[in-house]
Amino acid sequence: MARRGNVLYKNLLAGIIEENDEGYIYSYLPEYLNHLEAKPISVTLPLTSIPYQSKTFFPFFDGLIPEGWMLQVAAHNWKLDSRDRMGLLLAVCKDCIGAVRIEALNE
Repeated sequence: MARRGNVLYKNLLAGIIEENDEGYIYSYLPEYLNHLEAKPISVTLPLTSIPYQSKTFFPFFDGLIPEGWMLQVAAHNWKLDSRDRMGLLLAVCKDCIGAVRIEALNE
């Protein structure tokens, strides 16, 4: 079963992050790419209409997840394994520090 989340950049819906059986996919939305204020969410994920695919979790998104004692608190509160990076991203990154935040898509 795929897990997905909206990726917002400065409150603009920029793209979708997805985990499936093959790995991870990040896609910018066409509406965002056509927006005058569109900027890449990361230097490692430049603006493109071609989806990014990876067998491992994207380092940029991994960097949004808390570390240390905050990771332990988050994993305990949401009853997630600290190695479930996608689960943690979707659970705790809806109010990140910085320009990017993630909103889980419940499908």
